Amino acid sequence: MNKIDTEIIKKNEINTNESLINSDDLVKALKTVFDPEIPVDIYELGLIYNVDIIENKIVEIKMTLTAPGCPVAEEMPGWVESAIKKVNGVEKVNVEMVFDPPWDMSLMSEEARLTLNMY
Repeated sequence: MNKIDTEIIKKNEINTNESLINSDDLVKALKTVFDPEIPVDIYELGLIYNVDIIENKIVEIKMTLTAPGCPVAEEMPGWVESAIKKVNGVEKVNVEMVFDPPWDMSLMSEEARLTLNMY
């Protein structure tokens, strides 16, 4: 886990017979998205700042990039949205790109540091 609290928060939970979105499935989906220039997924890189589940069906994500001028800045939110939409129970995904706090290497997980030989 990185220094930014990436805990998945369920807001406005309602009691219905519908299945809840599984937090582990959201993390697995996020781990399928990679920055094309770095061989580590965006979750382990620490690019995901916040994930909220709203009313058991809407997922809101705040994320950043390794640099504001990243060549995939426009495409990355769409990749994240597509990955999360595949998770059972997700009806809508909102991805917000934020740059405060700015990303730095301290946000990477231990796994990412080992993969990139940055320990």
